[in-house]
Amino acid sequence: MIKRIGCVAALVVIVAAGLFIGFKYFWVFGEGVKAGELNFITYKGYIFKTYEGRLIQSGFRGGQGTLVSNEFDFSVERKDVADSLMRCSGKVVELHYKEYKGSLAWRGMSEYVVDSIISVKSPAIGTLAE
Repeated sequence: MIKRIGCVAALVVIVAAGLFIGFKYFWVFGEGVKAGELNFITYKGYIFKTYEGRLIQSGFRGGQGTLVSNEFDFSVERKDVADSLMRCSGKVVELHYKEYKGSLAWRGMSEYVVDSIISVKSPAIGTLAE
C-alpha cells in the first residue's frame, strides 16, 4: 500500500514538473509586432551562441524621475532572420515576435523571440528649419 502511494505521488510530481516546464519554457504566452530603429544585433554566448538584438522605439518612458528611451531587447532563433537583421542596423523595422515566460540557453537570453521581419524602412532624414 505504501509503495503504491509513493508511486502515485512520484507520478503526480513528474507530471506537475512536466506541465510547469512546458508552460514556462515552450508555451507561447503572447505574440505581437514591435516597430522601431534597430540598434544592434549580435551573435554571442559562451556555450550556446545566440543572436541578441535591441530595438529603440519612439517615445520615452519615465523611470524613477528620469526619462529613458523605450528599448525592446530580443533574441532570434533562426539564422536567416538574424542575417537579414544584421544588414538593417540603423533602419526602422517592424518585427514579429513570440513571448515566452522563460528563456532557454539555446533559444536566447530574452523571453522575446523574433521569428520574422515584417518591413524595413530607411529612417526619415529631418531637415533643419532656418
